[in-house]
Amino acid sequence: MVFCLENEEPRRPLRSAMVHFQTSEVQQLLHNKFVVILGDSIQRAVYKDLVLLLQKDSLLTAAQLKAKGELSFEQDQLVAGGQLGELHNGTQYREVRQFCSGSGHHLVRFYFLTRVYSEYLEGVLEELTYGPAPDLVIINSCLWDLSRYGRCSMESYRENLERVFVRMDQVLPDSCLLVWNMAMPLGERVTGGFLLPELQSLAGSLRRDVVEGNFYSATLAGDHFFDVLDLHFHFRHAVQHRHRDGIHWDQHAHRHLSHLLLTHVADAWGVELPKRDSPPGQPFPPHEFFNYNPTEDFSMPPHLGCGPGVNFVPGPLPPPGPGPVPHGHHRGPVVHRGMPRCVPNSPYHVPRMGGPCRQRLRHSDRLIHTYKLDRRPPAQSGTWPG
Repeated sequence: MVFCLENEEPRRPLRSAMVHFQTSEVQQLLHNKFVVILGDSIQRAVYKDLVLLLQKDSLLTAAQLKAKGELSFEQDQLVAGGQLGELHNGTQYREVRQFCSGSGHHLVRFYFLTRVYSEYLEGVLEELTYGPAPDLVIINSCLWDLSRYGRCSMESYRENLERVFVRMDQVLPDSCLLVWNMAMPLGERVTGGFLLPELQSLAGSLRRDVVEGNFYSATLAGDHFFDVLDLHFHFRHAVQHRHRDGIHWDQHAHRHLSHLLLTHVADAWGVELPKRDSPPGQPFPPHEFFNYNPTEDFSMPPHLGCGPGVNFVPGPLPPPGPGPVPHGHHRGPVVHRGMPRCVPNSPYHVPRMGGPCRQRLRHSDRLIHTYKLDRRPPAQSGTWPG
């Protein structure tokens, strides 16, 4: 976490060392992996872009981003809720989706959440306990928590964050990597469907409530040694890619998000990524993706002890100006790692059991090997348990 004084000159983000993944590389990275994504409509779009990227090098369409609860999306299947039940904007809305690749080597599942911790989430955790164990869990819940559960929503949110991290620590296997996606920045005017007409008065304060909620969620995730990907920091200057409802984002933003997320996961698993510039025709070159807007105000609420005139930037600030990066600085994704990573001497080294890393090994046919990512097809080793 970084705090900058208001009188400091704002600094523009530099080009990221983030890798722009191709479909063949995503298939290798997630080979024989079970990925679980939990959250609201933003996380559903994260799920959709990942499912699409596992199959082809193209972007989501506007219709695909807007669709909700459809029976099938790009060879996936609606398992529960959505059009199998009733489509509505209530807190009891459910949607469970699953994609299994034709080869049987990629499994991705999505659960729609309207609250970070609830009886419903306990049911989800029970499913994960008795089914195949996940290798990667990606989760966020914030906007619904802060807008649909009464006046004490922030206090309840903090308590539920603690509960969910405790339960995740108890339920997930040691081989599982959990990434908490911090909530993305809201627009000054919020008109999303989840915000009922009688709750429109909350729209003005919700923007700063999200900053406060991010502060608590990132802190608690770190306390429980889980990973945090700071999407609020990454997208604070990408407002031209945010939809007019002030909440959702376009297909370019979500592909950028997927690249950030996959770069983080590859780093956590010790995968050596290909070193190359953005591919030709990239729809959002890093220097054009961001549009610096000095009027965007994400000031930290004063009751968090920061005082007036202090802005909260949840992530390290890049060094100013062009030129080489000073020693010790890193241009990659802004992440807050709960545990130190293993740095093996050999690119094909298999981490030892019980080490200091969060690389937790499991079944012999699904070991998390450290390897180099290349263009070769993945080895046909192991299939999903029946």
